[in-house]
Amino acid sequence: MPPFAVAADFKHANQIKVGVMLVNLGTPDDTSVAAVRRYLNEFLSDPRVVEFPRLPWWLVMQLFILRFRPRKVAHAYTSVWQEEGSPLLVYSKAQATALQEELDVYFPQRFIVALAMRYGKPAIHDVMDGFRQQHCRHLLIIPMFPQYSATTTASVFDEVTRILKSWRLLP
Repeated sequence: MPPFAVAADFKHANQIKVGVMLVNLGTPDDTSVAAVRRYLNEFLSDPRVVEFPRLPWWLVMQLFILRFRPRKVAHAYTSVWQEEGSPLLVYSKAQATALQEELDVYFPQRFIVALAMRYGKPAIHDVMDGFRQQHCRHLLIIPMFPQYSATTTASVFDEVTRILKSWRLLP
């Protein structure tokens, strides 16, 4: 595999498309203890979320937090979970769909709106890979947080730039 990823059928003459990624914090895949554990592990492993020396934090997280906390948290998720899934995911998808529909009225086939979650699915990496495959030449990253925070907004941009390091053609 080459060191940098590029869409196989890229052509400079393609219409310039804009990828619009709405990013929210994230949610477990379901209310099971295993899903909550995976989500918490990803979330709490981010150095932007927990600013503590990595090795001691990893030990505390593995020995205590991820052994006991997921069961309590899974119960809390069960109490708010909807038939369609996590409320955060359901409403965030609806916002992305509404934005896509509104942009299509004024700019048909120019913008590609997608939802990503910083932790969990749909993952930022997967959404950005989709933008690359659809030849988006510009990216607009919109964190869906009401204010700046290193634990949210900065973490999103850390992940986006980490992914872009492997792209040959930068948007």
